[in-house]
Amino acid sequence: MKELRRELRQSQTKAEDVLWDELRGRRLANVKFRRQHSFGHFIVDFYCFEHKLVIEVDGSVHNTSEAQISDVEREAVLCDLGLTVMRFTNNDVLNKLDNVLQKIRENLQ
Repeated sequence: MKELRRELRQSQTKAEDVLWDELRGRRLANVKFRRQHSFGHFIVDFYCFEHKLVIEVDGSVHNTSEAQISDVEREAVLCDLGLTVMRFTNNDVLNKLDNVLQKIRENLQ
């Protein structure tokens, strides 16, 4: 799992890279985020331990019905662990970053 997380960090999408630049180093609301954090056999894009918040950035691969079913099941497991999951599309991050950051800030309050 550790090697897979490392590979995912090295091959982030442009949207993940843009969002990580805003989250890293406590840049958003002075809150620490981790990237490519694992919960069992799931690896989430970003995770804030302090607020039990998972942030997922979804590309077009998540538009298929199979992927959507998988995402719902995955989200249910994460919620059962007491986590809150926020999902944004690549398009949201790349074209509406201020809105994405505002929604995250609201969830952190």
